[in-house]
Amino acid sequence: MNNDLLASLNPMQKKAVLHTEGPLLLLAGAGSGKTRVLTYKMAYLLENGVRSFNMLAITFTNKAAREMKERITKLHPQGEGIWVSTFHSACVRILRRELNGIGLSNSFTIYDTSDCERLLKQIIKDLGLNEKHFKPGQVLSSISSVKEQLITPDEFEKLHENDFTQQALIRIYKLYQKKLYENNAFDFDDLIFRTILMFEDHPDILKKYNERLKYIMVDEYQDTNHAQYRLIQLLSKECRSLCVVGDDDQSIYGWRGADIRNILDFEKDFKNAEVIKLEQNYRSTGNILDCANAVIGHNYMR
Repeated sequence: MNNDLLASLNPMQKKAVLHTEGPLLLLAGAGSGKTRVLTYKMAYLLENGVRSFNMLAITFTNKAAREMKERITKLHPQGEGIWVSTFHSACVRILRRELNGIGLSNSFTIYDTSDCERLLKQIIKDLGLNEKHFKPGQVLSSISSVKEQLITPDEFEKLHENDFTQQALIRIYKLYQKKLYENNAFDFDDLIFRTILMFEDHPDILKKYNERLKYIMVDEYQDTNHAQYRLIQLLSKECRSLCVVGDDDQSIYGWRGADIRNILDFEKDFKNAEVIKLEQNYRSTGNILDCANAVIGHNYMR
């Protein structure tokens, strides 16, 4: 990266790009140039001899991942080789690569919501439960919440063995996972959950990724749930630099398990972390920012 590119960054953006060793929490609101910082950071690392093979950038949507890949490739020709992915796509890639080595099939099917609800509808019928009381969509949402907390069917049963209200869900969850396994299928939550279980049960596999991934960047960190947090924790065990980017005043996925504590507790979870704030907004007018700050001012956690 030449000095002209660095010169185009404001002081805090430049500071974030030049921070290459150790944990970094980049607090950045919408319009503050956070994607610009991440792509310049990757280009800076490439320019200074880091191999693209040793980098991983994670974001939340396929569209954002494609755009990030395009931007880094424009900045540096070796950017094409950087692993830029969503959480789920990264896990699919890992599972396809590793499952055969531990005696499991890597030709699994990924069930979408309709597939999962059809399976649950049949399970509810087979268990003699009333579908009016156990609607497949609601049951799937409950199971998803349990999986995001990395709780297996057996663990869920132990947790609620004396809770009468959870007995039906225990039975459904256990049979649901059994049927998925028999069908060599994963639901969306399983992609992350099963990757974490594989890493925990097979440290040699995790070690391979720890040795490879020396620089990890995670966008929209405020929207990560517990499972995603645990995945990043495992992958970054040996990395030289973990950089997470998020807005501690914005979390839009609480309804699907996002835990704002992941970003609020970053300094506690990752020792010697540096915090850099990108506070210059390039997108919104003064009136919009005044209004937003007035709302944020009532946030008791801030």
